[in-house]
Amino acid sequence: MRAIVLEKFGPIDSLVYRDLPEPEPMEGHVVIEIKAFGLNHAEMHMRRGEWAEAAPVSGIECVGRVKSCPGGEFPVGTKVAALMGGMGRTINGSYAEFTRVPVANVALIESDLSWAELAAIPETYATAWTCLFRNLDLQAGQTLVIRGATSSFGQAAVNMAVNAGARVIATTRSAKRFSMLEELGAVRAELEGPDLSKRLAESGKLDAVLDLVGNSVILDSLAMLRRGGKACLAGWLGGLAPIADFNPLLQMSSGVYLTFFGSFVFGTPGFPVSDVPLQQIAKDVAAGRLKAKPSRVFRFDEIHEAHRVMEANEAGGKMVVVHG
Repeated sequence: MRAIVLEKFGPIDSLVYRDLPEPEPMEGHVVIEIKAFGLNHAEMHMRRGEWAEAAPVSGIECVGRVKSCPGGEFPVGTKVAALMGGMGRTINGSYAEFTRVPVANVALIESDLSWAELAAIPETYATAWTCLFRNLDLQAGQTLVIRGATSSFGQAAVNMAVNAGARVIATTRSAKRFSMLEELGAVRAELEGPDLSKRLAESGKLDAVLDLVGNSVILDSLAMLRRGGKACLAGWLGGLAPIADFNPLLQMSSGVYLTFFGSFVFGTPGFPVSDVPLQQIAKDVAAGRLKAKPSRVFRFDEIHEAHRVMEANEAGGKMVVVHG
């Protein structure tokens, strides 16, 4: 099979095209013929050698058809999505024509959407759904701030939160993107910055914050919450540096909650992919209730350009790669 291999850690040309053997069937696993896959910043960090783990074949998610499933959990030919489970980290991932994934990391996603449209859903929407409705327990009528909302993850979260009846305030570093966030349903947009809590009229009264900017602003996010409010840390758009000299006694308000979610836990006993309603999400996309269209679609032989766009922050949303 044709695959994109990480030859060495470094720049974009570290990704090279190679012919590799197709993965063999294995009990407890699903071999998937990949039709399309989403691109993620995680793969950029892996390529650069900035994360502890990186498999020869990158890619943490895909959509396609089942080629083999010895346990019978998924019929051969079924449309499925796969994400995490070591993909791209400890096992070869989706930058290939086939991949083999643990059964717990696969979900049905039968839909009339195109492969490119389906590929925009799995990791981004599964992670956003879990952050919003498991970690934050978001309810209709609540007010939520989403920091870093113009990322593909952020846009998905705005989509889903608004669709669930929440009042969303969304942040971005560029005022030019305010209209895009308002079109997604945000009541308003705010300029992202480390002192956002001092500029929000709702500060101290907010029900929830989904923080995708990361450690650099999470203390500011906690300062926005009402008693009982929750902040979920789930992204690092502001960099991977840790919180310096974190002291909850001096830096957290009493009665607020800080929670974290990393999508690498998908497929573990506490976080089965089957818990995420990917089938319903696909239906909501098809019906227009969720706007999950990819911002850019690349061919398999365009991976270098795709990574260039991702590295330059020119994506404007979720980018996907399709075969054929």
